[in-house]
Amino acid sequence: MTDMTSPIADSHLKEERTASELLVKGNFLQVCRDTVRLPDGHTATREYVIHPGAVVVIPLLDDGRVVLERQYRYPVGHVMVEFPAGKLDAGEDPLVCGQRELLEETGYTAGEWAYAGAMHLAVAYSTEIIHIYFARGLSLGKRQLDHGEFLDVFTATPAEVALWCRDGTLTDAKSLTCTLWLQNVLSGAWALDWQATASQGGAG
Repeated sequence: MTDMTSPIADSHLKEERTASELLVKGNFLQVCRDTVRLPDGHTATREYVIHPGAVVVIPLLDDGRVVLERQYRYPVGHVMVEFPAGKLDAGEDPLVCGQRELLEETGYTAGEWAYAGAMHLAVAYSTEIIHIYFARGLSLGKRQLDHGEFLDVFTATPAEVALWCRDGTLTDAKSLTCTLWLQNVLSGAWALDWQATASQGGAG
């Protein structure tokens, strides 16, 4: 059994790209098919989506509730319960993206931000990485939704969110991960480095 606490040599697992073909070039997604050399010398193909990355925000209200959204997601054909999130613009700092998306989608700005970590959403077929931020000291203003964007904003207790993860009300992968972070931060198990908005740096 591998000891995950020790440095790991990965060379016996890595695949080497020998050729690449662009299958689809969309407005913000691309689909590629690569030929790779496997660790045993054989070859295989890998099809995957190139995604610019995204940010998800866990907004904490002073009364202990969190801010959530309900939004119709066309690929799955359902209205989904999610934490506020959005994709990165080209060259955009993840913190700036989080601040922008929180304001645009919910109307909230935050006095303090903390970077939690990152997740890979679909490692088998996508490059997408999502940066997780916490926000607190919230002030409510006016939403600035993009053209064609329709969503409801609501609040819930962390206990309600956890229950929705259990009963299937909330199935969005990034929001499931955010709930794990939320539980551990609120319990004191995982510490955050809170920074005032004006001095907060990027994801580092």
